[in-house]
This record gives sequence, structure tokens and C-alpha cells, in this order.
Amino acid sequence: MSDTDRPEADPATKPSFELGTGPGRVLVWFYGVFTVAAASRSIVEMIRGFDRAPLAYTLSAVAAVVYGFITYSLVRGGEKARRAALVCCAAELLGVLVVGAWTLAEPSAFPDSTVWSDFGMGYLFIPVILPVTGMIWLRRAKKAGPAPKA
Repeated sequence: MSDTDRPEADPATKPSFELGTGPGRVLVWFYGVFTVAAASRSIVEMIRGFDRAPLAYTLSAVAAVVYGFITYSLVRGGEKARRAALVCCAAELLGVLVVGAWTLAEPSAFPDSTVWSDFGMGYLFIPVILPVTGMIWLRRAKKAGPAPKA
């Protein structure tokens, strides 16, 4: 089927942001890496001794689910996915700030660290930088609107 034979796509279903551009691709890559890192960490920790630090290990698993959902939403594209990713980035940032402050205020509650402990210090503070960067990019992507047709 040639390009001229294809029916026009419904504008309501067109993605309002493109992942082929630099910032979007980098954001997907980081969220994908953090999904694998947080999931792997939590699975290994839970197998090796869940009773040692159940809160920390559960929070690492929650972080993995959040990262995975954001990755999926970014890859999926579209306005609905963009909004879902934006909400999840805000929830992620709230989680990082709450857990980060909690680990500093009451270290005894966390005998082992989480992905979000000390505001993500064990991960070069990327867990606190990533949702901020994601929210900025997702908000700009909305303003940019759909990518022009080639």
C-alpha cells in the first residue's frame, strides 16, 4: 500500500509527542534501565532475606513498578499515556522525597536501603532528577502538539 492509498489517521488517536527525538529517547532509556535495576534489586533482596528489611524491599519493588509503568507509557505514546506518565512521574517524585526524608529522619526504619533512600544517593541522585526531568519533558511535549507529517 503506498502512502497515497493509506487512509488518514484519526487526529484524536495521534501521539502528541514523539519518542524518536533526543530527550524522549534518553528518558525512555533511563526509565527502562531503572525498571530493570529496581526490579532485579528487589527480587534478589526478597529472596535473600525479606524479613531483614521488608519495608525497604517492598519500596524497591514499588519503585520498579512505577518505573515500568512510566517506561510503558512513554513508549506507548498518545495524550492519555502522556498524562498517565506525568501523574506517575509526580507520584515518583513524591515517593523519592518522602522516602528520602524518612531514611534521613529515621534510619532505624530502614536496616537496608531502597532505590529512593537518601533521595537516591546510591544511584547518583538520578531517582530524584529523573521524575523532574520527565515532568518537564512531558509538559513541553504537550505544548509542542503532534509531530508534523512528513
